[in-house]
Amino acid sequence: MSSRPRSEVDVVIARLRRFVPDRFTLSLALTVLLATFLPARGGVARVLDLVAQAAIALLFFLHGARLSRQAALAGLTHWRLHLLVLTCTFFVYPLLGMLLLPLTTRLLSPDLVRGVLFLCAVPSTVQSSIAFTAVGQGNVAAALSSASASNLLGVLLTPAVASALLGAQAGDGIGPGAVVGVVAQILVPFLLGQALQDRVGPWVRKRTYLAGLVDKGVILLVVYTAFSASVLEGLWSRLPLPVLAGVVGICALLFGLGQLFARSAARLGRFSKEDEVAIVFCGSQKSLVAGAPMANILFGGQSLGLFLLPLMLYHQMQILASAWIARRYARQVVAEQGSQRPQSRS
Repeated sequence: MSSRPRSEVDVVIARLRRFVPDRFTLSLALTVLLATFLPARGGVARVLDLVAQAAIALLFFLHGARLSRQAALAGLTHWRLHLLVLTCTFFVYPLLGMLLLPLTTRLLSPDLVRGVLFLCAVPSTVQSSIAFTAVGQGNVAAALSSASASNLLGVLLTPAVASALLGAQAGDGIGPGAVVGVVAQILVPFLLGQALQDRVGPWVRKRTYLAGLVDKGVILLVVYTAFSASVLEGLWSRLPLPVLAGVVGICALLFGLGQLFARSAARLGRFSKEDEVAIVFCGSQKSLVAGAPMANILFGGQSLGLFLLPLMLYHQMQILASAWIARRYARQVVAEQGSQRPQSRS
């Protein structure tokens, strides 16, 4: 029998798989469902909150132990690129959040508006920024340095920017005590991991799955506790489908405008194509791994279900869109390399 029908079926299945959510996205959805039907209450919720705080400290200790000092310093000399990425992350996005405020306040509830503003203050991702830069044939060393710098500076810049945005929007800025909490729970464990890197770094780097499990576990735990509290306060009665569609639309608009600015600024600055790829991904990504723990520390006494929803949706949207954009960049690089090859004489 011919293998052609089977190959056609395989092609169809491969195309359909592009629309199937990855395991982590499914895990997030199942966590939200679990919080909806079995929310954590009373003493259980308090215990889970303590476990989440310990897990957050462990997460950033592992990041500090895993991140090579040499790798973190490798691209720091490319200061123009890093300055542009940090400008996108901590200035352009907050500015976009303020410019879109008339639209978001018209479409969304106050908690969701605050969530959108917090999203604009969150640092860039590390893993996905580097991964998409590599797929797009970009400057991976610069992406590593920029994303790492964004996360380290974000420990101080995210609370400051979020305080300015939320204070301007509703008069509820972030106090110095919350900033101290972020430093104690995130920066101190990270620096401890760096200090003990010679002892525990090789062990952690050989077990990359461990950091990945802690990454995802912390997010799922924070999402579960946040949505549990919000469900008990009537979350779903405050989130009709038109409002959910409004959140998705605002996140898509933010992502599109952020990508447009990063790409345009890279070209105006006459950066190479490889640098442009790194700028586009590092400048437009927002980290759920950093953002969810920070929100839990900064706003731990509040209901965070609706507050975290914009960041969760943006995170999934950026992964799907960036995968397509990275492949497009890769095709452009291959095409440019092909056009630059000398033509063979007949």
